[in-house]
Parts: sequence; C-alpha cells; structure tokens
Amino acid sequence: MIEEINKNLELLDLERIKEILPDYIHKTAKNPKPLSESLNYLLSEEIKYKNERAAKGIIKAANFPFCKTIDDYDFSFQPSVNENQIKELCNLSFVENHENIIFVGNPGVGKTHLAVALGIEAAKHRNSVYFITCHNLMIKLNKAQKENRLDKQLQHLAQYKVLIIDEIGYLPVDHQGSNLFFQLIAKRYMTKSTIVTTNMPFSRWGEVFSDNTLADAVLDRLLHYSHIIRITGNSYRVKDKIVETDSRSNDYNE
Repeated sequence: MIEEINKNLELLDLERIKEILPDYIHKTAKNPKPLSESLNYLLSEEIKYKNERAAKGIIKAANFPFCKTIDDYDFSFQPSVNENQIKELCNLSFVENHENIIFVGNPGVGKTHLAVALGIEAAKHRNSVYFITCHNLMIKLNKAQKENRLDKQLQHLAQYKVLIIDEIGYLPVDHQGSNLFFQLIAKRYMTKSTIVTTNMPFSRWGEVFSDNTLADAVLDRLLHYSHIIRITGNSYRVKDKIVETDSRSNDYNE
C-alpha cells in the first residue's frame, strides 16, 4: 500500500508529503487524527515546501548582488530611515498597487541593502523580481537595439513585478541611453513596481540623463504613485572604522 501511495505522490509531484508521510503515520499510529486534520497538515506542509522552493528559484534568478533582509539592516546606525515605514513596505502592498520606491542618499548609506531586502521579500511571496545596475541596464538595452531586438528586451524587462534599478546617477547616460531608459519606465508605468536607488537629487537628473526633458519625463512616471525614502548619515562602509577610531581614542584618553 505504501509503495502505491508513494508512486501516486510522485505522479502528483507531492515531494514533501512523500518525505514526511512515513514519520507522520508512525507518530499518529497510537493517537490517530481525524482525516480532515491529517489532510490539512500534509497539504499545508506541501504548499509551504513549494512556496519555499519557488522563492529560492526566484531569488536565484533575480541577480541580487547579495542576499540581505530587513532584519540585517542596522536602523540604529541610520536614524533618518523610518523603520516602521520600511517594515510596512514589507507587506508588499506597493507591489499590488503598482507603486514605485525611490531610495535617495549618498553612497554607502544602505540604499541597495534596503532595495534588495524588499526584492527578496517580494520573491518570497512568489513575485518575479530582477536586480540590475543602471550602467548594466544601459549596456543591455543598447546591445538589444544594435541587434534589432529592443522591443523583445523591453517587453522582457517590463514583465517583472518588481524591477530594481541600482545606482542611478553614478555614471552619466547619453541621449540614446536616456531614451531607452524612458521607454522601459513608460512600459512599466502603473502596471508594475520599480525600485530605484540614486545618489542624485531629482533636480540634477537632467545632468544624469543628458536631457532635461527626458529626465522630467522619467521622473514624472517614477514619482507618480511612489514612496520616496531619503537617507542621510554616514556610510556603512566606514562604520567599523568609526567604531575602531573611537575605541582607540578612548584607549588613548584613558
């Protein structure tokens, strides 16, 4: 009987139930559970397993530069960040409402960390996510245009429920690149969520995109229905150095 059950579980791709069923039968042999309770437990475990497996696949395909969550973020080091606001965003209503998130701040303040953390949270709930730097995005779009497959590439990037574009403003974008960038943002406008990080104030995006009109058009679509999070403070990259310097200073004073 068990062999036949296992074959059926394999045919139905119920891997988790097949794995835990023998132990479950053994544990409940002396104290049988109602059939409905047993079915609910086994099916819940299978759903949980499939969700976790799907999330791992989405996270792997998302091209994240690292895997960090909200719990890894040191809010005490960056008091300018509203912890409650970030955790509220983790409920992913911004994905459901097709809202954008823009992190603005100097290099090293944790913009990318927070963007990735929200992306991972979205992936855990089986939303398609993709991470790319602005520079690499320009390379990808320019290459697609040269190879006469721009429409296909734009459509591919437009399909992600959450697209994270990192480091806008670190390198200038020429007029052609700016036009391609605008086309992508326009395709995603009010249909998907885009998370961007930038070190440039919005008033200087005309410098970044080499065209004030295009920059304004991009901002118009990004900022409409968006959450803007400005981060001020010291760089995480010098955090340990600051602590080390303070420690040495205290030792010296003593």
